Amino acid sequence: MSQSIEQPADGPPGRTPVRAVPTSADVARLAGVSRATVSYVLNNTSAVRISEPTRERVREAARELGYVPHAAARTLRAGHSRMVLLPTAHVPVGPLYSRFHNDLQWALRRLDYTVVQYGSVGLAPEDAARAWAELRPAAVVSTGEVEVTPEAVEILKRSGVKAVITVGTRPSDGTHSLVLDQPRVGAAAVEHLIATGRRRIGVIVPEEPGLGMFSGPRLEGARRAAEAAGATVVPLPLAYTEESAEELAGRWPRLGLDAVFAYNDEYAMLLMRALQDAGTTVPEETAVVGADDLLLGRLLRPRLSTVRIDMMLGRELAELVDNAVNGVAGATDARSLLDSRVVRRESS
Repeated sequence: MSQSIEQPADGPPGRTPVRAVPTSADVARLAGVSRATVSYVLNNTSAVRISEPTRERVREAARELGYVPHAAARTLRAGHSRMVLLPTAHVPVGPLYSRFHNDLQWALRRLDYTVVQYGSVGLAPEDAARAWAELRPAAVVSTGEVEVTPEAVEILKRSGVKAVITVGTRPSDGTHSLVLDQPRVGAAAVEHLIATGRRRIGVIVPEEPGLGMFSGPRLEGARRAAEAAGATVVPLPLAYTEESAEELAGRWPRLGLDAVFAYNDEYAMLLMRALQDAGTTVPEETAVVGADDLLLGRLLRPRLSTVRIDMMLGRELAELVDNAVNGVAGATDARSLLDSRVVRRESS
C-alpha cells in the first residue's frame, strides 16, 4: 500500500509543499477499516476482539503514513492519559537507585505507559501538584524532595490522577507510600562493627546538597545502635573530594576511632584510600563499612564490607502503579521498599 498526503503550501510559488499531519481517518482509509478499529488497535485495547491480520494491517498503514496517536486528544476522551509522571530527584543518586529507576521505567513501558520526568526544583508541594496535574497523568510516582502533602494529593486526585505513589524516607498520607528504611542501614552497619569488637565508630555525613534526607536517618540509626551497646558514634562531615578525604585522614589518629561507617560504598572507597595513603591500616587500626554493595568495592584490596540494600524491584513498583491506576491496588498504605544486611569482607 502506498499513499502520501500533501497540502498546498502557503506563500510564494515554488515553495516546497507541506506534508499534512496524518490522522486516524487516513489510517482507517488506507487499511480499509473503521476509525474505531484504528483506535482499538493503536491503543492496545484488549476488550475488543480484532484479528491479528487486521491489527497488522492497521499498524502497517500507520507506519507508512507516519501516524502516531495524539496523546492530548486521547487524554481528553479518557479523562486521563497513559502517562506516569516521575518528578526528577533533587539529590545525587548512586548506581543502586539509578538501576532501580531504569528498571521501573522499562517495566512501565512494557505495561504501555509513557514515562515523563518533570523538573520540580523550587516548587512548593501544592504548586508542584498543580504543575503535575496540568499534564493529566494517570499516575504520579514521586521520588524527589518535594513533599507530597494531603492537599497536594487532593489536587492531583481532583484533576483525574488515578494513583499517587511516594518513595521516600517517611510515609505520605493519602498515597501508596514506599518507605526507604534508612535508619536500618546505619544500624546494620554499626551493629556489625560492634560485633567485631569496635567501640568508637565514625559515621560519614556527606556534605553534598540534598543527601541529608538519607544521611540524617542513617546517622540516627547508627546512634541508636551504638547507644544500645554502650558504644560511641562520632559524626564526620566529608565532601566528595580527594582533598576533603586527605584532610580527614590526616587527623584520623587524633580522633581515636577504630571503625567507620562511610555512608555508602563510594564514600567508603574515597576515605579508605586516603586512610591507607596516610598510613592507617584497614582493618587492623580502622574497620571500614560502606553501603550499596557496588562491584568496585569487591575489587578493592582489602575488599570492602558493605550493607547490601535489597530494594523492591522496578517491575514490582510498575505493577503497583498499574494496579492502582486500574483500581485494584487496595487502600493506600505504607510498606517498606528495602531490607538491609551486612556483607562482611576484608575491610572489617
